[in-house]
Amino acid sequence: METLIYEKLDKSRVKCLICHHFCVIKEGKRGICGVRENKGGKLYCLVYPKVIAKSVDPIEKKPLFHLKPGSSSYSIATVGCNFKCTFCQNADIAQMPADYNGMIQGNDFSPESIVKEAVENGCDSISYTYTEPTVFFELAFETARLAKKEGLLNIFVTNGFMSKKALEMISPYLDAANVDLKAFNDQFYRDFCKARIEPVKETIKNMKDMGILVEITTLLIPGLNDDKKDLAAMADYIAKDLGKETPWHISRFHPCYNMMDRPSTPVLSLEKAYVAGKAAGLWYVYIGNVPGQSFENTYCHSCNQLLVKRFGFQIENYLMEQGKCPECNTTAYGIY
Repeated sequence: METLIYEKLDKSRVKCLICHHFCVIKEGKRGICGVRENKGGKLYCLVYPKVIAKSVDPIEKKPLFHLKPGSSSYSIATVGCNFKCTFCQNADIAQMPADYNGMIQGNDFSPESIVKEAVENGCDSISYTYTEPTVFFELAFETARLAKKEGLLNIFVTNGFMSKKALEMISPYLDAANVDLKAFNDQFYRDFCKARIEPVKETIKNMKDMGILVEITTLLIPGLNDDKKDLAAMADYIAKDLGKETPWHISRFHPCYNMMDRPSTPVLSLEKAYVAGKAAGLWYVYIGNVPGQSFENTYCHSCNQLLVKRFGFQIENYLMEQGKCPECNTTAYGIY
């Protein structure tokens, strides 16, 4: 399928406008994501509609804790990514084109079929996830438009590197996003993701301004992005620039892909980050990948009443109705 957002240049070159790499691509070549190719001076998305993964997931797996807790989300992905994270947890599909000489796998699965299966499986939403959704933007866009007509919510689980033009195009159909804020310094992004931090911060702010529900996730990697001052600065940025209501998920790292030399994140480090988040005034801070502790629960930001009790991806107790605290009637941030 021809890419929705790009410019034609001289000498049969094209400029992709989907993300902040803004790749200028010569004829016969692909962009950084490995799934957009210049064919005869036109830019084509090679993964439309080749779905590599689909699943009915609990919404908590995204993680999204403030969108219909306990509901199911129909989740899809294609291969490819515009980041090159050395710690990629889904590298087998996200980095397939990069690691296997341009290989693209997946089965044709139309937007109509995706929406139909979501409805038949009793899902309240569709999540574009597992890999970066902007690399399969055309599939996500067409599916999201159809999903809206069926009363389904649309969710991006994203690295936030999309262009403003892409965000503006999807925003009428996008209800929520979990955005990875991988660190709070640009050097980390350059060294370990081959990207930059400022476009990510810009996207998050734009999403909030557009009324999209936003939750932030940070994978805490020992010795790389767990500096106490950086975490305090990140928490302060979320609270002041995005709003104290913005949920922050601090997730535990386990060795994977090209980062097998690092240990799993000590629980104490996660707890210190949690304390930094609360000290900054954030209403909702969570610790992920460590099931069975109280840091997964949602509490009322006004009276500290337990609202949602969780164990891993499961809801054990859900006290809210229409997002209202049963104790003080304060409305919690989110979609309920």
